[in-house]
Order: sequence, then C-alpha cells, then structure tokens
Amino acid sequence: MPCSDSVWNTAPTSAPAQRKDRYVPGSAAHPAKMLPQIAAHAVATYTKPGDLVLDPMCGIGTTLVEAIRLSRNALGVEYEPKWASLASRNASFASDAGGGGIGAVHCADARQLTEVIPTALHGEVNLVITSPPYGHSVHGQVRSTRETGERGVVKKDFRYSHDPTNLAHVPTAYLLDAFTEILTQCRTMLSPGGKAVVTTRPWRERGELIDLPSAVLAAGKAAGLTPTERCVALLAGIRDGRLVARPSFFQMKNVRDARRQGIPLSVVQHEDVLIFTKPGRCAARAQPCDRTATRSTAFRSRTCTTGRHDGCR
Repeated sequence: MPCSDSVWNTAPTSAPAQRKDRYVPGSAAHPAKMLPQIAAHAVATYTKPGDLVLDPMCGIGTTLVEAIRLSRNALGVEYEPKWASLASRNASFASDAGGGGIGAVHCADARQLTEVIPTALHGEVNLVITSPPYGHSVHGQVRSTRETGERGVVKKDFRYSHDPTNLAHVPTAYLLDAFTEILTQCRTMLSPGGKAVVTTRPWRERGELIDLPSAVLAAGKAAGLTPTERCVALLAGIRDGRLVARPSFFQMKNVRDARRQGIPLSVVQHEDVLIFTKPGRCAARAQPCDRTATRSTAFRSRTCTTGRHDGCR
C-alpha cells in the first residue's frame, strides 16, 4: 500500500497546545481525543474546500473542528449525549471563529449512520475520519493530591462513560464486529472514490499484544473498502533529527511496570493510519450539481444534536 507521505509530522507541539483557543472548555475531559493535527493533515491531504467530512464516532468533535477551519463541511455522530453536545459546541465555535465550513452533530449509535443522517447526504461524503476505542491504559489525566493533604496522584477522565453498551467497554472480538458494521455504514455514506482514514494502535491486555491495526485492516476489507495506503502519524515531536516523546504519566508507568515483568513494552510514539478507498469513480453529470445547496438543506441547521437512543434526551 504505497503512500506519498508515509510519515505525518503531526506533533510539532503538544496536544494541549494544538487545542488551545480552538476548543470550548471541558474538551480536555474526553479520555481518547484524536490529536488535532492528525485530523487536519488527513483533511488537507484527501479533500478540497467545500468537501464533506464525516466522523462516525466524533467524541468532542476534533475532526469537525479541523475540517470546518479548513473550509470543509463536517458531520459527526457520537453515542454519548455529553460528548455529542460538546462536539456540537466545538463545531459552532470553529464556525464562529471564522472557519469556512458548517457542521452538524447527531447523537446516535454509529452503526445507524444511514438512519440518522439525511438521505440527501448518502453517497456525498468525500472523507471519513475515525478511530476505534482501544485500551484504557493510554487514556486519562493525572491530578496531584497535595491539595487534599494526601501523597501521590490520582487518575481522572479515563472513562468514556458508565454505559456498559458503549463500544469502549465491550470485549475486543465484539468491538471488531461492531467496527466492521460501522465501516460498512461509512461505505454507503462515501462517494465513489471517497477515502476512509482510520487511526489506531496496538495495545497490551493482561500482557498479550492486541494487534488492532491488522484487525482494523481486515474489518475495512470485510466492509467492502479497498486498502490503499498505510502511514504513520507521529505522537512525538522532532527536534534536531530526534523524536521527542510526549507520553502521559500513566503511559510511562505502564511501560515501567511491564518491563519489570519482563515484557519489552515501549512508549507509543505514533498512530498507525490506515487509508481505505470506496471502489468506483464519480459518475459524470449531464448538468452541474450545486452540492453546496443540497448539503445546506440537508444539514437543517449549522450545528445540531439529535437524540436517537435512550441516552439522548
């Protein structure tokens, strides 16, 4: 799978620095936020201004924010009401800050994309960007307990929710079946020749290596998408020709604990980026089509959150 730009320099600054003044308060609390520069690089590489970008598990709306700021339109679907509301506010903030695109967020299960997204937008998506939930060991933030008079640190913001049906909490085998369903839905949403960019990484569960990138590759094929590229998105900076790692406290702790047990674990310094293409080519049109008008009507409003499961009220 050739790639003209196989290594993406997506961490020239830290994640907090990339989000500063671009996201609304509360955005840092999500346990598995995509690095903004990864989303921005994918949008800039695989789309042009005015194109439509979809994230079927959008979290706080990182994909939407970066797409809107690059003058693309964006759709997000998020299962958890809390994050769907936050993603909607982030999309509005990006538009109000001068972004040239518009965005909409739906609160729903990503396996129901074709039910919650207006039919007028089916087959109109130029780019899908997403990432399956994976090992909780890389998630969370650290807070000192000094203010409470105790010693040490505590972990916070490491749960997507307490909903056991959230895909972040299900066994790996079930997750992969569900992710195949999601990619199948994405194939319907994509235009012929459209791209799906999936970022992922391996992790260890009870000492056993979970090769999620290979599993995602198989899921994409099963969904009817064609693998076309495999790239690397850096989570580390580059200084004087060397990588500058930016691991979290708990990532470092997990590495040290594993090495004491004889497991040769290392700090994760990149995401695998798998790029799929929907087979086919765009059909020639007898007359020009004003897609902007069609999309504006289908969006209904610049940003919206609609409830489609019991948790969305």
